[in-house]
This record gives sequence, C-alpha cells and structure tokens, in this order.
Amino acid sequence: MKKTDLLKAQLRRTERRDLWLTLGPAIALLSLAFAGTFYFVKPAPPKTLVIATPQDEGGFRYFARKYQEILAKHGVTLEIRPTKGSITSIELLADDTAGVDVAFVQSGAVSAEAATRVVSLGALSYVPLWVFYRGEPIEDVRELRGRRIAVGPEESGTRSLALTMLKANKVDAAPTELLALSRDESIEQLKQGKLDAVFLVSTAESPAIQKLAAVPGIHLLSFARAEAYARRYTYLSRHVLPRGVFDLAADIPAQDVALISPTANLVAKDSLHPALAYLLLRAASDVHGKAGMLDKTGEFPAPLETGFTLSSEARRYYQSGVPLLQRYLPFWAANLVDRLWVMLVPIIAVLVPLVRAVPALLLWRVRSRIFRWYARLKEIELQLEENPDREMLADMMRRLDEAEREVNRIPMPLSYSENLYFFREHVEVVRRRLVRKLADAPLHLEPEAQAAG
Repeated sequence: MKKTDLLKAQLRRTERRDLWLTLGPAIALLSLAFAGTFYFVKPAPPKTLVIATPQDEGGFRYFARKYQEILAKHGVTLEIRPTKGSITSIELLADDTAGVDVAFVQSGAVSAEAATRVVSLGALSYVPLWVFYRGEPIEDVRELRGRRIAVGPEESGTRSLALTMLKANKVDAAPTELLALSRDESIEQLKQGKLDAVFLVSTAESPAIQKLAAVPGIHLLSFARAEAYARRYTYLSRHVLPRGVFDLAADIPAQDVALISPTANLVAKDSLHPALAYLLLRAASDVHGKAGMLDKTGEFPAPLETGFTLSSEARRYYQSGVPLLQRYLPFWAANLVDRLWVMLVPIIAVLVPLVRAVPALLLWRVRSRIFRWYARLKEIELQLEENPDREMLADMMRRLDEAEREVNRIPMPLSYSENLYFFREHVEVVRRRLVRKLADAPLHLEPEAQAAG
C-alpha cells in the first residue's frame, strides 16, 4: 500500500476517533436528560373506564348511557357497573381492587374514610327529595311520626338523606316504622295503601315522579321549613316547584311546592388520568348544561358543595374551560401533544447548547495536537533571548526541525488543516530568527587551530 494511502487511512481513523470522543459524552448527556424527562411524562390514558351507577337514584342510569355514547366518539369505552346506591359506589371508588374509576353519587352520602381518596368533578343537577304521603295534608316530615315509611334500600343515598331528615326531627324511632324498599316497590305499595309515605330522590323530569303526583289520594309534601334544612345541611338547597308544571291542564301540582334538594355529582378516584377527567367534564357539560324544571341553562356542571374535594382538573375547567389543545384537536391528538410537550425540555435545555458546544469541542481536540508543540517554539524563543552560543543555536535549530516534522505527521482533517499551516508559518518565523543568530554568532576554533594561526 502506498504511503499516501496509509496516511489517508490513518486520517480517517483519527477523524472517527475524534468524532466519537466528542459526540460520546454529548450523546450520553442527552440520553440522560431524555431518560429523566420520561420519568415525568404522563402515561397514556386508558381506553376503558368503569362507572358505578346507583340504579334507583337520580336518573343515573339515563345519564350513564348518555356519557357512554359521548365517550365512545372519542375512542373511550365506558363500562356501567350497577350498584345498590351512592354509599356502595363511594366504597367501590375507595377500594383499589374494585376496578371502578368514576361514579354518580348523591351529595350527603359521604364516607369519611373514602372522602380522602375520592375527588369531585362537580355537581351535575338538582335531584330533589320527594316525600309522597297519604292522609291529611302536612307541612313537614316531623308530622310523619308513627307511620309506615319507605326510606329506600340499605346502601342508597335516598335512605341516607331520609334518615338524616327523620333523625333531625326525632321521628326515626318507634312507633315509626322504616322500610328498606326499592323505588318501584315503595311506589306500588303506596298506591295500594300499604304504606303511609315514601322518600324518593330523583330529578323533576322523572316520569315516575310526575305520574305519582297525579294519583288521587296521594299528596306531595311541601317543606314549610325548607330554608332551615338548607342552612343546616350545606349540601342541600331550597327550590320551588311551580304550580301546574307537571300538567298544566290537570293543574298538577295544585300549588307551589317547596322542595329541598341534594345534587347529583360526578366523583372519581384521585388517580384518574387528567385527560379523562377533562373528557368527562366535557361530557357533563353536554349532558347537564341544558335547562330543566329546576335547573337553568348552563348552571351545571358546577363546583358546588358535594362533600368531596374538587379535583385540580375540575377547578381549572370551571375557571378556564376546556384546555387549549382539546378545543382544536381530537382527544387522542390533544392527549399525545400534551404528553410529549415536556420532551422539549431536554431539546431546549441540553440539545441546543450541545449543538454549539460539540463543534467547538471537536475543534479544540484537533487543535490541541498542534498547540502542545507551541510550547517547544516558546522554549526556543526564550533561549534566543539568552545570547546562546553557536552550539546551542545548532541544537535549537535541530529541535525546531524535529517539531516541524512531528507536526507534519499529525493526521489533520481538511476542514482544520489551516491550523497546521499556521503552525508552519510560526515555525518559519522562529527559524529566521535562528538563522540570523547563527550568522552573527562568532566561530569558535579549537586551541590547536588558534596556535597555528
């Protein structure tokens, strides 16, 4: 192989070594930055959600089906898990092994233990407490003492609220008889005269409520002290059902009715993915944002008192609306961008400085092979200031030639070859000084030669 070919091969090996020795630490640093960033990147949201839905409360079954349709449009499957009531739903949310992500619950049905692991996404609608009874007209539940009353299934929010009302008026003990009956069963027994009163929690639009209000001999209780209940129990509010709103022709109800109402609420595990929380809130706005008999347009969903802490996503939603990305991008695209934007941190903080630093580092590494020979030049120049004799000048010239030869052997990429020629120019400058010094230096003869002269 020719000498030029050997030099070219050596040059290529040197260039590759320089490149990897320079890029290696930069790549390692960038990889470390990305690895650290991935730790903070939010995982993708699951494509399946499970919602706990009490069967006999607040029209929750209807709401769940509407949510199911909306989420399906965004590629998310909503599985509906029926429960016995709000209390059961809350317990399932608090249980990490139950597999429930969100739930519809009634305000006031709060477990102290569960409340620390469950957050609210907001109130969805008013679901009044309806008390239907037989007999002479009454003004308050305290007048139900000694009667047979259906208060809802054991684990329902209806039962929880009914017992709260009855205990507050001290009519929950004997001779009052409290029966844990389902909604349909209690309505049927009231119609048949087997019950004196029933407690129901449902929306004003419920067909079952409107039909029951039209049954002869059955009265709807108007709470004369509704405001007092609302003041004592912050999750309740007072509402007036207008006369004739159920049936104008039949004038049902026959007078304005004062109601007390908890709210239907959407609650979730505190670990619910933020993207799904926003998607559920958007669905809530679509389903519950319309006007009803007791609700105004746009009144719900709302951050009302529910007994649970409002989630951070819900708080931002009620303050600022839908996140910017979800306003203009499909759900999956908005979520992808939201998850990956954090990757810009290592790109901006690490990659951009490296783009500037790596070429400078490579240049320094290539130049460093030549720069160390400048120490030889400086040493020779300092010795020139000491008026060296001819023998020392000759040794300095020998060392200068050696430095030039060694530098010429250094593999130098073409893009950096100007550094080699700069060094050779500087060598020539020192050589010219040496030549002038040699020309001016006296010729020292041996003693015999001097005697002969």
